Amino acid sequence: MLFPFFCLVCGEEGQPLCLTCQKKTGLLTAQVCPACEKTTTNQGQLCETCRKTDFPLDALLVASDYQDPKISESVHLYKYNFVQALVPFLGKTLTKALSKNDFPLPDFLVPVPLHPLRLRWRGFNQSELLANFVSRNLAPGIEIPVATDWLIRQKKTASQMKIGNAEKRKANLKDAFSLKSQAFSEGKNKNILLIDDICTTGSTLIECAKELKKTKPKKISALVIARQK
Repeated sequence: MLFPFFCLVCGEEGQPLCLTCQKKTGLLTAQVCPACEKTTTNQGQLCETCRKTDFPLDALLVASDYQDPKISESVHLYKYNFVQALVPFLGKTLTKALSKNDFPLPDFLVPVPLHPLRLRWRGFNQSELLANFVSRNLAPGIEIPVATDWLIRQKKTASQMKIGNAEKRKANLKDAFSLKSQAFSEGKNKNILLIDDICTTGSTLIECAKELKKTKPKKISALVIARQK
């Protein structure tokens, strides 16, 4: 009552993004190879050429366009202003993208972890809340397991958003993640879907996928709300 939400687009009182404006948010109509980022591919899978490389991700599905202010501003409010009321909107954007692209049902969802210090500062892991929403809403009647205890962020890194150079971003995340022992038995021969909010160079997802590859999964894919260039 004291601090009501107002829609960030039209100003209507009640929600940070009203239902009318939510419905005007579109999904990406095409996906590209996550390695070369040039070839249009089905479900964001690796293109034929990049499949011959050691790129750790089999697919990267990007749900929406970061240039859409409804997406970029919602993500910013959620991530940096801690507006958890945006989880249903952002979570629906992810589930709709999976359904629209006929993405195979994963065996496990793995949210990108936060370092304990950043988790205490923020109070929640934004990727984990999104993964929980997808888990409950992707397939009615089926709750997909969310593996929050597989990956550990063992190195406190600088925010990727504050690093402009791609090579520096890669260096920033070197040895940042490790695996807990249960991941090796639970992840073997499974379809794993990494969940994160925003992808820039993809370094975070790539480093996570490198670790998850050690479990010998059937497939490792990733899902993000949008990609910021």
